[in-house]
Amino acid sequence: MEEEEHMEENCEGSELTDEGMDDEGSPCLSFDVIRDNLGDNRVDFPLTMFLIAGTQAERALANNIIVMKMHNLHKTIKKDKDEPLEDDESESESDSDEEDPEKQPELDCFLFKHIGGVNRIRTVAVDDKQLAASWSETGTVNIWNITDALQQLSRGEGEKKPKAQEALFSFKGHQAEGFAIDWSPTCAGVLLTGDCKKNIHVWQPRPEGKWHVDQRPFTAHTASVEDVQWSPNEASVFASCSVDKSIRVWDSRAAPNKACMLSTEDAHSSDVNVISWNRNEPFIVSGGDDGMLKVWDLRQFQNGKSVATFKHHSAPITSVEWHPTDGTVFAASGADDQVTLWDLAIERDVGSSDDIDVPPQLLFIHQGQKDVKELHWHAQIPGTVISTANSGFNVFRTISV
Repeated sequence: MEEEEHMEENCEGSELTDEGMDDEGSPCLSFDVIRDNLGDNRVDFPLTMFLIAGTQAERALANNIIVMKMHNLHKTIKKDKDEPLEDDESESESDSDEEDPEKQPELDCFLFKHIGGVNRIRTVAVDDKQLAASWSETGTVNIWNITDALQQLSRGEGEKKPKAQEALFSFKGHQAEGFAIDWSPTCAGVLLTGDCKKNIHVWQPRPEGKWHVDQRPFTAHTASVEDVQWSPNEASVFASCSVDKSIRVWDSRAAPNKACMLSTEDAHSSDVNVISWNRNEPFIVSGGDDGMLKVWDLRQFQNGKSVATFKHHSAPITSVEWHPTDGTVFAASGADDQVTLWDLAIERDVGSSDDIDVPPQLLFIHQGQKDVKELHWHAQIPGTVISTANSGFNVFRTISV
C-alpha cells in the first residue's frame, strides 16, 4: 500500500543479528537500553549504544546474560531495485556504502551465565553502579552488578566466552515464574516484580547490596500479572496488567491487600500483555492479545473507557513504549512481525476518505523481523528504536520523530 511505502522511505537504520552471541544461537527475547556517558541528543553517524539482554535457550544451563556494545552503526537506506537513484548518486556509489567494510556494524559482548531462560530483564543506575534485574523461567528473580562488564566494553575489551558471576541478590519467594518487572524511576534501587500466580512484590534496597522483599504480595488480580510500571513522578504509585483482562493502579504505601486504588476490569477483550506509563502526560498505553492498542487517561480511568483505541496489528501486542520526550508518540510491536510508531496528535484530514485502512495516527511500519518480542526507544539518540525478535536485533531511526 502507498501509505506504508511512504513511511518506509523515512527510515534510517542499521541491523544486527544476535547469531553467534552464545554457543547455541539462542534468541534474546528481552533486553534493555543502558544509559551511557556519551552524551544526549546524538544524531551523527556512526552511532554507539550499550544494551543488556538475556537468552532463552532450551537447556536451562545454556543461558546467558549479555552486556553488549553496538558500535560503528551507519545509516543504511534500503531502496527498492526499481527506485531511481538520486541526481548525485551513481549505482556503484549506492552499492558501495552497504558493502564498505568500514561501515559494517560491530558488536562487542560480555557474557555471564544465567540459570534458566531470561523471561525479562531491566537495568538501572544506582549511585556509581549499573544494576540489572532478571526474571528467570525457574521462578527466581536475580539482581546483578554489571558495572565491571560495562567498563570493559567501554574500553573495547569484549569477551564472548561466558563467565560465572554470582548474583548480588536472589529472590525465590514468587513460587512461580513471571515476566513483570520494573525499576522505580524516582526511588533508586526500588524494584517491582509480578508473577504468573497473580502476585506482585515490592523490593526495597538495603545497605551492602541487599534488598528487603515484603513477603505479603499485592493481590487483586485473579490471573497472571503480565506487566508492571512505576509512575514516572509519584514514588509510591504503580500500575499492572493481567491475563484477567484488567489494568490496575496501586498505592504501595497501603496494606498490600488494600492497595489497589483504581481499576478497569475489562480493559481488553482478552489478556492484557503490556503497558507503558507516559512520562509527560497522565496516560497509560496498553496492548493485548486482541491485537488492540488502547490509551487510557488516568483522570478518567474509573469510567472504564479508553480515550483512544487502535486496531492495526493482526496478532497479539508484545511490547509498547512511550517516546521518552514526546508525550503523544509511542511505539508498539506485535506477533504479526510488525513494529509500529504512533502519534496521538495527528487527526484525520477534513475531507479525506473514510475507506483508508490505515489510521492517520500510524506514522510508520517497520517489518523484516520474525516474532518481534520487545522494543525500546534509545533516550539519548533521538528517534531511535531497538527491537528484538527470534530473528535478531534491529536498530532503526525515522526522520519524523
